[in-house]
Amino acid sequence: MESPLTTLITDSKRYLKCYHHYLKHSTNQQTMQEFTNNLLPDIMTKTVNGKSNLNVIGVGSGSGELDLQMFSALHRKYPEMTVDNEVIEPNPQQLRCYRDLVSQTQGLDYIRFNWNKMTAEEFEEQWKEKKRTDKADLIHMFQVLYYVKDLGATISFFQSLLNKNGQLLITLSAGNIGVVKMRNAYKNQLGTTEVNRSTGDIRRFLDSKGVSYQSYDLPTQIDITKCFIEGDKEGEMMIDFLTQVLDFSKTASPELKAGVMEFLRCPEFSVESNGKVLMNANYELIVLEQLP
Repeated sequence: MESPLTTLITDSKRYLKCYHHYLKHSTNQQTMQEFTNNLLPDIMTKTVNGKSNLNVIGVGSGSGELDLQMFSALHRKYPEMTVDNEVIEPNPQQLRCYRDLVSQTQGLDYIRFNWNKMTAEEFEEQWKEKKRTDKADLIHMFQVLYYVKDLGATISFFQSLLNKNGQLLITLSAGNIGVVKMRNAYKNQLGTTEVNRSTGDIRRFLDSKGVSYQSYDLPTQIDITKCFIEGDKEGEMMIDFLTQVLDFSKTASPELKAGVMEFLRCPEFSVESNGKVLMNANYELIVLEQLP
């Protein structure tokens, strides 16, 4: 039976507001900053060594903060290296924020930006139409594979663009966290089957193809206390993002709301401390190399 609820992604402005509130109350940004500063330079050693220029494709780069953190970390370790950065971002507001961030940030003269307002699928279609043969040293897909139509085909295409020693970095929610299990438990009512992907789906695809990969845990928590305060606007927006349903608090049935809230507060996924409800929201990084 088709869900009568509306998926959050259909309202891009509301989606961004909800996403920003999610980030505000989570350790996501801290986790990714630690990743770019401490883990990324080591992961990239084989890719970067001996190169004077790095060809990068950023899929779903959003407003660019993470991209610039990543380039800054690499620049500190490899100050002579230049970067060609192909940005793929379908949301015009996010892309505008990224361009504004670049114009306001000093010391980026070592990076050349090429802006593409399009989805991953549209980029693939354009690439094939133009019969491009150039390769990338680094492709990153941070939190974007929830929204592509064909997970396996998208991964395979971008992996095929890797240069020798190139790497494809993918982050997605870990498969054992509360949000993923909640969406699975209520997928028919929520209508969020397509966006309820995790690294478990990626692992199953790669294992079925015999593709080798490395994985790294990225521990993250989110403070969902406000989600349990009736009428709290921030809490309602976080619930929208967690369920991926537009105006969940106003449109979901009382039974569905009660079930979702009970699930999120379950001790298996959340802890209560000092009056706060802190939920496990771990991510996982999967690293792929050029196919042999």
